[in-house]
Amino acid sequence: MESLETLLEKAEVAHGHLCAGQILGVRMALLGLKQLEIEDPRGADRKRLVTYVEIDRCATDAIALVTGCRLGKRTLKFRDWGKMAATFVDLATSRGVRVVALESSRELARHKYPEIESKSQQQMKAYRELSDSDLFEFDWVKVDVDPAELPGQRGERFLCPRCGEGVNFGRFIERDGELLCLACAQPEVRYWRPDR
Repeated sequence: MESLETLLEKAEVAHGHLCAGQILGVRMALLGLKQLEIEDPRGADRKRLVTYVEIDRCATDAIALVTGCRLGKRTLKFRDWGKMAATFVDLATSRGVRVVALESSRELARHKYPEIESKSQQQMKAYRELSDSDLFEFDWVKVDVDPAELPGQRGERFLCPRCGEGVNFGRFIERDGELLCLACAQPEVRYWRPDR
């Protein structure tokens, strides 16, 4: 695994800037991989890892960079819970570790660098140096990865009779004896609406 500084440089290029969230994301991923004893997640171990992220912020890009997990590879899973947390699952051993950033790390950054006026700069400096135990807590967890969500799996495909769009991986609902895509079956919860 590359050094923290090398990974932060790569994260900055990939994300477009370096911030406290990027540093936390890199460190969070490194801790998860260390606990699972996965040494080469983007190479030899790339088929072993699935990662669940719980926030759509800067840290998620950093986690993806370090782990090599991607939505398009079906190895990065997003759960919109608004938490600075990620769960790393080793498919080879069925072990999982959930890593959560501690709220107290912000206060530690303020105390460690009171001479730095910018909260962001305090955090960026401190998050590079604080111990894992000052930044995170982690728990061993069991994650039942649905076979339909595994990388490389091909699911059934059907055409929604209402919109005519193709649907993969069983993402449909039966309504009134008809199989419909999620958007047609639940128009009240879809994220878009027709503009006609």
